[in-house]
Amino acid sequence: MNIPVCNERSTLDLFSPRPPAQPAGYGRVLREVVVRELSGALFASLPRRDQRQRGEQYLRGLLGTEGRKSIRNIAAGLGSPAAEQRIHHFISSSTWDWMPVRAALAAYVEAAVTPRAWVVRPMPIPKAGKHSVGVDHSFDPHRGREFYGQQAFGVWLAADTLSTPVNWRLLLPDSWADDPARRDRVEIPGGVGGETPEECAAAVLEDILAWSPPARPVVLDMCSAHAAASVHRFTRAGVPVIARLAANARFTVGSTALPGYGMGPLTARRILESVKGLRRPTAWADPRDPSVLRSGLAATVRVTPAKEPGGDRAIGEVVLLGRWRDAHRPPSELWLTNMTAASRGTLVQLTDLAARVGHALGGTGAEAGLKDFEGRSFGGWHRHITLASAAHAVAVLAGSRRESSGHVTGRSAARLPAQDTGPCPPRAA
Repeated sequence: MNIPVCNERSTLDLFSPRPPAQPAGYGRVLREVVVRELSGALFASLPRRDQRQRGEQYLRGLLGTEGRKSIRNIAAGLGSPAAEQRIHHFISSSTWDWMPVRAALAAYVEAAVTPRAWVVRPMPIPKAGKHSVGVDHSFDPHRGREFYGQQAFGVWLAADTLSTPVNWRLLLPDSWADDPARRDRVEIPGGVGGETPEECAAAVLEDILAWSPPARPVVLDMCSAHAAASVHRFTRAGVPVIARLAANARFTVGSTALPGYGMGPLTARRILESVKGLRRPTAWADPRDPSVLRSGLAATVRVTPAKEPGGDRAIGEVVLLGRWRDAHRPPSELWLTNMTAASRGTLVQLTDLAARVGHALGGTGAEAGLKDFEGRSFGGWHRHITLASAAHAVAVLAGSRRESSGHVTGRSAARLPAQDTGPCPPRAA
């Protein structure tokens, strides 16, 4: 059912005059404006002038370097033999705190756009060696397969037209957390311990509460069979959340009028397939081009999570959301939310933001170098990804300004790789 929906706006656009051509280099001018504005905000917390200069140099290098955004490649663009050593020290060995820089990034983005939600999403970083901090065998929930490398969780500020990451947390397996020699070698701080993926996803959002951000829903996009526990955690904190769900998570049906009532815990997929008659048409925005609407089906069911052995008491009634892109196949997406009063359309729009973040991660995120740090240290990884997030923000904000002034950005959406086009794959037993 991935058929473009003809709407009034797109139809009228066919007869609207084209905006006038813009001067050559206009996109570069807009990017330069954003770089200067953002650099002034980001690096105000750095105590020394040379640190602020290095920060802007690195940001410009991430934006201008072709190919992999390694320290060596960025330094090569500066044309100075000593540049690589200075930049390496600034990223890997310096003592500047990345959290105030991330807080400034979030504040700048919020002032520039109107975010609708926080989207929390894992980012797998494949690695070949064994010395980079946090590398281990891990599981990519979106692709449904094991990989070797690092696993990071990002918090993205997501608006209708763009999204950008503002905070990160590196998943630290027990093989690193419990090994003093490995910890010392990559300079892991004493207060950082091992976590499960669910704990890491919750903690990366809790990290930013110190910034006192405006309240908005959280979209937790990690395909977990333990989504109910995550929803419970956010419910206790008073945070509205919708979490992507693995199909084998189990619930009990709450309404006597629905199939499955009184049958005990059932899988989320079975519950949703039994209520196909409740599905209603919905329109969803293509993540590659939000102005293009496509059609699908969605249904919501009130359920109660099955109590896990050793887990907390039941969290009460929640809403299970199913989305179908093909009416003749199982639901392509399953979600769980504590927003029991929200409309089906509102919930669908929130989950659309997750798809846009997935697309941004594979497009602008890759070009900004989010996965490109080649060093080994804990602090170096965090400083690099902080500035790569800033480079991502520059790219999308400059593109947004260009579009709002009547330009088409230089990037073709059709060339960017699509992300998350299928259902949440189950993890093999």
